[in-house]
Amino acid sequence: MDPPRFLADEMLGRLARYLRFVGCDTVYAHGWEDAEIAEAARKEERILLTRDRALARRSPGALLLTTPEIGTQWKAVVAAFPAVPRRPDFLRCPLCNGRLAAFRPDPGSPRPPGVPWTRVDAGLPLFRCEDCAHLYWPGSHTDRIAETLRRWTPERIP
Repeated sequence: MDPPRFLADEMLGRLARYLRFVGCDTVYAHGWEDAEIAEAARKEERILLTRDRALARRSPGALLLTTPEIGTQWKAVVAAFPAVPRRPDFLRCPLCNGRLAAFRPDPGSPRPPGVPWTRVDAGLPLFRCEDCAHLYWPGSHTDRIAETLRRWTPERIP
């Protein structure tokens, strides 16, 4: 079963990132009007995740999240949609929702700053977003994300 596709309203930006970490196709409606959000969710057949009660009432199938606490939001989403993966696969860009793909720079091409190039040259895998071209690599941050998701995810889903 494929994971659900979501549209997260402006109050759920962190949740959208975590859903992307586990591979869920999640659009983040930053700066959108309520009518645009409702229309996009309907048109793209996405499940709307919102903290806006009025928007949830106008959007069939929306999940209203009543807490600002992200761990509790995560638990509510996982309980409502059991097909949501529980472990990160880092297949989607947390910034833009694009797909990540293995990347090897061409020899001699300019190397963007901020990347641990000596570790990449030694075999550390490198990934690039197919949409925004942002570069990613595994590190202690990926372990922290996985541990956070383990803490948030209930042992049993009702």
